[in-house]
Amino acid sequence: MRRATVTIPDDLERELERYLRSQPAPPSLNTLMQAALRSFLREQRLAERSFQPTGGALRITPAAEGSGYDDVSVTHDDHLHDCR
Repeated sequence: MRRATVTIPDDLERELERYLRSQPAPPSLNTLMQAALRSFLREQRLAERSFQPTGGALRITPAAEGSGYDDVSVTHDDHLHDCR
């Protein structure tokens, strides 16, 4: 396992301390840094694949009168097959 010395700027240290104080069982700095690095590297891999997260919540507008079918939740595969 590799050891590293990290310099944290004052503003980031304040945010880090605020976060740790808000946690009922604060993680160690070592655990927190490993999680942050894993998250950063995961995002970089996704960016390399041109992944773009959605801009917000999924919004589905239901049909005003419905589809006319009352069994779509049960037989959805059949209905999707018919769409081709």
